[in-house]
Amino acid sequence: MGGRVGQPTHRKAYDAEALLDVAVRVFNERGYDGTSMDDVARAAGITKASIYYHVSGKEELLERGMRRGLDALFGMLDEPGAQSGAAEARLRHVLVRTVEILSDKLPEVALLLRVRGNTPIERWALEQRRTLTRRMAGLIQEAIDEGTLRADLDAGLVARLVFGMVNSIVEWYRREGRLGPDDVAGAIESIAFSGLGLSSPIPHRRPSA
Repeated sequence: MGGRVGQPTHRKAYDAEALLDVAVRVFNERGYDGTSMDDVARAAGITKASIYYHVSGKEELLERGMRRGLDALFGMLDEPGAQSGAAEARLRHVLVRTVEILSDKLPEVALLLRVRGNTPIERWALEQRRTLTRRMAGLIQEAIDEGTLRADLDAGLVARLVFGMVNSIVEWYRREGRLGPDDVAGAIESIAFSGLGLSSPIPHRRPSA
């Protein structure tokens, strides 16, 4: 797979968005640190000079790619379904919409989830991810305070576990597969709320001494 990245097919005119599509794909295939601008140029079938017509360099491509995913995720938190109503209903909305966004922007979110903080823009992205987690945890805590979710679990832990399950989609989901976003969202919603609902508490198990 890695050997094909550097082979151009046919030359075409690229606008900034089409070029970004290629860059995100190459970053995901080779890893950001392992990708050069020459790699991106070869994958796009254009000269490196043509890339610099659109962006200042590799880091700007990374930032733009991650912003695609981040803008969609933060925008979702401002939707009416995430802003009004009971906390549990808002949480369900956020959970389902997150799955939809991940399936729609799979390459961009995969890129966002794979950064390690080696550059300033990567560290900025990690902080944005932490902000998303805190907002999810706050919504879970609201549902706990309303009495619709179990109170014996830490909201921050629940947020990391549930949305970690959602984030795993980027590693295995395929748009051409037999399961659509609604199927995946429904399964995750069922798993999450069956385990969190007051009607089906699971007692803590303490390790034996």
